[in-house]
Parts: sequence; structure tokens; C-alpha cells
Amino acid sequence: MQPLNFPKFSFRFKNSENKVSIFDTVRKKFVILQPEEWVRQHCVHYLMTEKKYPHSLINVEKELTINNLKKRYDIVVFNSKGEVHLIVECKAPQIKIDQTTFDQIARYNLSLKANYLMVTNGLDHYYCQMDFEAENYVFLKDIPEYVRC
Repeated sequence: MQPLNFPKFSFRFKNSENKVSIFDTVRKKFVILQPEEWVRQHCVHYLMTEKKYPHSLINVEKELTINNLKKRYDIVVFNSKGEVHLIVECKAPQIKIDQTTFDQIARYNLSLKANYLMVTNGLDHYYCQMDFEAENYVFLKDIPEYVRC
């Protein structure tokens, strides 16, 4: 897998039936290592080690329903009150982040109501804070570190 624009992290790998898997500490299982999963695992470790978000507040690859369609978010981080604090949309490194990606995470946020959004392909990271009154988002240089509410 290609190097990403994240700090270096230690991962557990296993090889089975000619497929490499990576251990997901949130789901507590090995998952097939694909480019998007490589980005997702780096982002989870980044949130826990660099931004200090507790492991217990991070959720990965869960289903949600939007306009009667089943979708899956990549990463959601809750605050200590159980409210959605941050949504992360991960793309494979070769996928260029464009308006379609922001539209996708904005649609997810219509039901999740997160205060912060992060979009990454592992090479480029974009961070936004929601302005619900103006119904838009403001770009940030980074997302805030965890603060217990």
C-alpha cells in the first residue's frame, strides 16, 4: 500500500487465502485490506492518537438510511453525550476529492447532524465545521482535539 499523508502507525496484518487483511481496532476484527480501508485505518489511528478521541466514541462502517436508501458511513465520532460530533468520509488515494464527495457527506449529515466533517483520500484532507443556521459549512485547517463535554 502506498504511503499516506498521516503519521506512521503500527498495524496488524494477516494473510489468508492470498488476501491481506488489516486489524480494525474499532470493529475488533481483521478486514480485507483495500485502498479505502488503508485510508480508513490510518484515519481511525489519527483520531485516537493525534486528536485524542477515545476508542469508545468511534464507530466505523455502520448503515444509515437516507431517503429510503441504505448507505454506509466510514467513520463517526460521538461526543460524551452520545451525539454525533464528527463524520469522516474516506476515499481511496487514487480518488480525487471533489464536490461530489462533499455532497455525499453533506447528505449523510442531514440525518446525523455532526458539527464537524472530514473528507480524506489519505493524501488530501479537508475539514469543515457546520453552520446549521446558514445551512453551509466553513473550511478549517484541522479538526479540534477531543474535549470532554
